[in-house]
Amino acid sequence: MGTVISPSRPQAENISEHDEEPLYHVVLLDDSEHTYDYVIEMLTKLFCMSETQAFQHAVEVDTNGRTIVLTCDLPAAEYAKAQILGYGADWRMPRSKGSMSAILEPVPKS
Repeated sequence: MGTVISPSRPQAENISEHDEEPLYHVVLLDDSEHTYDYVIEMLTKLFCMSETQAFQHAVEVDTNGRTIVLTCDLPAAEYAKAQILGYGADWRMPRSKGSMSAILEPVPKS
C-alpha cells in the first residue's frame, strides 16, 4: 500500500497579521432624501438583516450621520457599496433623486 500524504495547513499561530486580508467597513451615510422605511427595506433586501437590525441602523445613520452596515474583505465591500449606490431613489419622497451614499473605510489594525 502507498503512503497517503495530506496537504499541510498552516497552524493558526503561524499565520501573521501580514498574511491576513485587510478588512473594510461599508459605511452608509445619512441624507434628507430617504425615509426610515427606505433604509429598512434596503438593508433587509440587500444584506438579509432583520427588520429590527435594519431599524437600528436607520436610527444610527439618522442620529450619527453614518452607520457601519458590513465589515468584510475589499471585493465584498466594493460589491456591497455598489449595491447600496444602485438601489435607487426613495419612491416615498418626491425629492429623492437617487440612492443613498456609502463609503468604504479600512478597519484599523489593532
